[in-house]
Amino acid sequence: MRAWLIDDAEHSDGMSLEEIKTPRPGPDEILVDVRAVGLNRADLMQRKGAYPPPPGFDPRRPGLEYAGEVAAVGKRVTLHKVGDSVMGLIGGGAYAEKVVVHERDTIRPPAYYDHAQAAAMPEAFLTAYRGLFLEGGLAPGQWALVRGATSGVGLAALQLIHALGARSIATSRSRARLDEVAARFKAQGMPQAYDLSLVDGDDGVSEAVQQHAGGAHLVLDFVGASALADNLASLRPEGRQVQIGVLGGTKTQLDMTQLLMRRLSIVAMTMRSLPLERKIELAHIFDDRLRPLFEAGRLRPIVDRTFDFEDAMAAQNAMESGQHMGKIVLVRD
Repeated sequence: MRAWLIDDAEHSDGMSLEEIKTPRPGPDEILVDVRAVGLNRADLMQRKGAYPPPPGFDPRRPGLEYAGEVAAVGKRVTLHKVGDSVMGLIGGGAYAEKVVVHERDTIRPPAYYDHAQAAAMPEAFLTAYRGLFLEGGLAPGQWALVRGATSGVGLAALQLIHALGARSIATSRSRARLDEVAARFKAQGMPQAYDLSLVDGDDGVSEAVQQHAGGAHLVLDFVGASALADNLASLRPEGRQVQIGVLGGTKTQLDMTQLLMRRLSIVAMTMRSLPLERKIELAHIFDDRLRPLFEAGRLRPIVDRTFDFEDAMAAQNAMESGQHMGKIVLVRD
């Protein structure tokens, strides 16, 4: 089969499409014929040597998100048969014509969606759902501040917040990007993008959040160190920040008195390094709680554009430019 491999030459951060041995599924595994691959920023970081995959995955093979069809099954597999459509998350190696995954670590795509749309669902929506509701405990009627709302996970978070009865405050450093989010949602017949949008400048957004909503119950943060003080100031007493990214830096000072006196909490999470048991649990959650919302049209993947599988480097360059809105997806005919 063909797979994209990160160049191992010194000072190189390129990739090449190469022939490698097709994997064989173990007794409890399935072989998936990959038809679409969702791009993630982690792919770019891995290519540059900054984000190695979990143990057991080849560091030269990027890709976390796939959709396709079952090509072969192990002898103990009972949940799938050849030809079934599946999608899911994997620790690495999705930039390939085939991948092997545990039969329970897969998700059946919602009805009415093609492979490219399916490949745009797992990482964004499971990350957002876990951050908002499992780690963050967001309840109907409460306010969630989404820092970096124009990212793929941010767009999924905005949809989930409204679909499940909460209220959202979206931030970006660009008013044009926030307006584009609202226009994109409206053009696709989707619910209102956000209840309030704020441009995140040097003075932060905490004062506006407190004035408009009396403070947020939850902050879902992609930014990291540079936004921490403003995030904590945006929270209500007993509010919670869920950290899912550090694009704005990793080191800052923290006054612990603010946490203690206002009874705030900070939770951090990643998806890629979760053990198999947790990934299976999340796959079940998608099937039970999110699939009905997709099939009812209350959640929708937002695909910015697709690239041919052979154009993976061009796709990554497009992602690195930061001009996309929604998922970039590789597709195979």
